[in-house]
Amino acid sequence: MLARQRQATILDRVRAAGGVRVTELAAEFGVSDMTIRRDLDTLHEQGLLAKVHGGATATGSTDEPGFHAKSVRQSAEKAAIAGHAAGLVRPGAAIALSAGTTTAELARRLVDVPGLTVVTNSLPVAEILHTAGRPDQTVVLTGGVRTPSDALVGPLAVEAIRSLHLDLLFLGVHGITERAGFTTPNLMEAETDRALVEAADRLVVLADHTKWGTVGISSIVGLGAADMLVSDDRLAPQARQVIDEKVGELVIVTGTGRAAGQETTR
Repeated sequence: MLARQRQATILDRVRAAGGVRVTELAAEFGVSDMTIRRDLDTLHEQGLLAKVHGGATATGSTDEPGFHAKSVRQSAEKAAIAGHAAGLVRPGAAIALSAGTTTAELARRLVDVPGLTVVTNSLPVAEILHTAGRPDQTVVLTGGVRTPSDALVGPLAVEAIRSLHLDLLFLGVHGITERAGFTTPNLMEAETDRALVEAADRLVVLADHTKWGTVGISSIVGLGAADMLVSDDRLAPQARQVIDEKVGELVIVTGTGRAAGQETTR
C-alpha cells in the first residue's frame, strides 16, 4: 500500500472512531511504528487530525485554520475544482464568492471574464480581483468582523448581502456530512453564508474530498440546497452516493489542472 493510500485510510479511521493508536495501526498495516508516526505527522501538518501521545484524534468542530495554512492543502485538487467552476461563469454575470482557499483559486481564473460583478466577504478574493485591475469588473466587498480565515462576517456583512440579487454563488465550506450538511467552524460565518445562499439564484459548492466527514460547529445549509457540488476524484464512493442522492448535480473533476477531465454523476 502506498503512503498516500495508507494515510487516507488512517484519516477515515480517525473520522469514524474519533481517534487511533500508533501500535494498532502499525499492526493493521504491517509497518513500523515510525512509519505510522510519519503518516500522522503528515496528516497533522495538513490540519486533518491532531497528534496526541501514542496516536491521534479528530480535530475539533470549532478549529479554524488561517487562510495561509489552508491554502497549501490539496492545492492540486483545488486548482482542478476552480478550473471547472470558472467555466460556469458567463460574461456580465452577477456572482458571489464566499470566503475560502478554493474560491480564491477561482477568483484567479475570473480576472479574464469581462463585465462581472463579484460580491464577496473574502479579503483574499477581493484583493486578487482588485490587483488585476480590470476596469469592466465591479467588486463588492462586504463589511464585517474578520475571521482567522480572512472572511468578513456578522451583522454588517449580512445586512449588506440581504438587499442583493445574484445569479450564482460559489460557496467554500469547512465540512460536509449527510446529517449536518455544509458546515463551518464559525457561527457568524454560517449566518453570513446563509445570507449569500438566499441572495443567489443558484448555489455551487466547491469542496475537495477532505471536506467529507468533517463537521464544523454550525450548519450553513443542507445538502439539498446545492444545485451543484464540484469535488475531486479522491472523494470516497460512499460520499459520492450520498451527495449524488441529495445534491442537484455532482461533478467529479480529475487531474491536476492543465489536463483535467471531469465526470458528471447526473
